[in-house]
Amino acid sequence: MIDVLAKLNQAVMSMCTRQRAYAAIGVLTAFIKSLDNVPDRQRVWICFMTAGRIQCFDYVCSFKSNLSQIVKLHRNIGVMNIGAPACGMNAAVRSFVRLCLTQNIRVLGIQDSFDGLCEGQVHPLSWTHVQGWAGRGGSLLGTKKQLASDAGLGRIAEKMHEFKLDGLLIVGGFEAFHSAHELYQARGQYPSFCVPICVIPCTISNNVPGSDFSLGADTALNEISDICDRIKQSATGTKRRVFVVETMGGYCGYLATMSALAAGADAAYIFEEKFTVSDLRDDVYHLKDKIMNAGVQRGLVLRNESANPNYTTDFIYQLFAEEGKGTFSVRMNVLGHMQQGGVPSPFDRNYGTKMAAKCVNWFKQMLEESVGSDGRVMTKKPQSAVLLGMQKRFLAFTPLEELSINADFDLRLPLDQWWMKLRPLMRILAKHKVPSYVTEVEEVDIVDVEESADKI
Repeated sequence: MIDVLAKLNQAVMSMCTRQRAYAAIGVLTAFIKSLDNVPDRQRVWICFMTAGRIQCFDYVCSFKSNLSQIVKLHRNIGVMNIGAPACGMNAAVRSFVRLCLTQNIRVLGIQDSFDGLCEGQVHPLSWTHVQGWAGRGGSLLGTKKQLASDAGLGRIAEKMHEFKLDGLLIVGGFEAFHSAHELYQARGQYPSFCVPICVIPCTISNNVPGSDFSLGADTALNEISDICDRIKQSATGTKRRVFVVETMGGYCGYLATMSALAAGADAAYIFEEKFTVSDLRDDVYHLKDKIMNAGVQRGLVLRNESANPNYTTDFIYQLFAEEGKGTFSVRMNVLGHMQQGGVPSPFDRNYGTKMAAKCVNWFKQMLEESVGSDGRVMTKKPQSAVLLGMQKRFLAFTPLEELSINADFDLRLPLDQWWMKLRPLMRILAKHKVPSYVTEVEEVDIVDVEESADKI
């Protein structure tokens, strides 16, 4: 088999008893017809290489049933990361590469986002290339926070045509969604963009529209909650101390809110919920009352990094230190990029694996529907440029054209964020005076309920 690979890029080798024969893939059909006279008891083994892997078939048992998969054309799908690194990126790429290879699809790994594509840093990814990627954080492909328009749509189209990309998978945050939408809008000007495009939301900020939960957010929350638990332990040991902690997330307050709820924080300041000096003053009085009268020996306040341009983390720290003087001391902690690091949680590993598997099936279907009579892939349907997200506990593909209506591209935020309903609950658990808390109710069709009752 080794000396065959040196001569032919794709070759077939048959071994009947002690004889062997070589044939290029183009004459495979004639080769199969020549084996029709082989007796049933005569076992014929046929091996062939495709997409960098050697596969073997027992002709009598399974070769004819797999003939259609062997002779069909191979497709190239590019995969890249865009945005800040997040745990789960590598797990998604690993799953996508290996499952594509089982479907006779070649995956081209694009290094360093669109800059790497324009510089020609594109290489085929084999089964062994992605070995061990599931448990590694960050982005092994390399990622940058950039838009397609920043790198140049014309250059991107030229490189996509050069590498003959029949599809593109982008794993990343809001920049990935925004860039894919730019490619979709430029299809009329650049035919190279008229291929299936899919986005897997992967960001610790959880600010991508079309998905209730982004890949990587679970690991980041685990990291923040663990750090906050250690900070609270330190505050309890030193007695009467309040910590002001700054989290990442851009203008999205998901990390600050959910980590505050998980860590039992006294307050969480975010961009989506406006606050004033009076609110800060009330929180100071609330902490003083808890420490002096309720026997609480510590306090924890979280702030999103872009909550307010004037009420910065340092401002809140100095305000609490001045107003709480004599009752409690204050320390400030900016978590920074440690929130992006660490080992991916089991949830993010499995989540990325399942999302990539669903994308492979989607690409396979879209390639079959979009191929023309000349063998080229060409599509301009809105359903061919989508984002795969979790919606009400189900994975669903949503066209980018629909999602763009519900997105704020300047602030990089979805217009509707489900977790905002949990903020009153966080205040109640911190013993703040909150009018009420409305639990999340799932919308159910009355007809379905009546049908279920009839069956019971």
